[in-house]
Amino acid sequence: MTSSVPKSLSPNAGLKMSPEGRARLRATEKAIYRYYNDMGKNKGHCTWGVGILAHKGVCTEEELGKKVSAEMVDQEFERKIAETEGIVRRNIKVPLNQSQFDALCSLAYNAGAKGSSITFAFVNKGDFAGAAANMSLMIKVQVVEKGKKKYVIAPGLIKRRAEESAPFHAKDAATAANK
Repeated sequence: MTSSVPKSLSPNAGLKMSPEGRARLRATEKAIYRYYNDMGKNKGHCTWGVGILAHKGVCTEEELGKKVSAEMVDQEFERKIAETEGIVRRNIKVPLNQSQFDALCSLAYNAGAKGSSITFAFVNKGDFAGAAANMSLMIKVQVVEKGKKKYVIAPGLIKRRAEESAPFHAKDAATAANK
């Protein structure tokens, strides 16, 4: 017996971030209506709005003075959510529940497709515990201090990664799959 679903269609093709997942992500990212360095003064990457990367490396003085409107932030957030949903749908080959999809979207929104690829590989192997463990390790960011690159723990990522990994812990994944 053959399936009526084309093989190329993602098992998660019908999923979008839930309103709760979007609200959690928006609260986590916090809207800032100007350009800023995401790790503090002269550290991290030039960012604006709701965690929108302007470019890698710190903002210039000119950029730090640049303001953005609420409308710009909202539009870019919506665009980036749609992009992130697509990243998860294209890269995940196993069925997810809504909580898992939301969590992977949050991860990919923050880390990008490349930064999320190891977690995606664990999920595709069905190793949800491995995916959760990998997410929990993703709490460091690269900064440049005195011309040298180094990795430092980003305190804000500790709680975020705990929330993102929760739907992949064995008991949570089993409970969610039965809903």
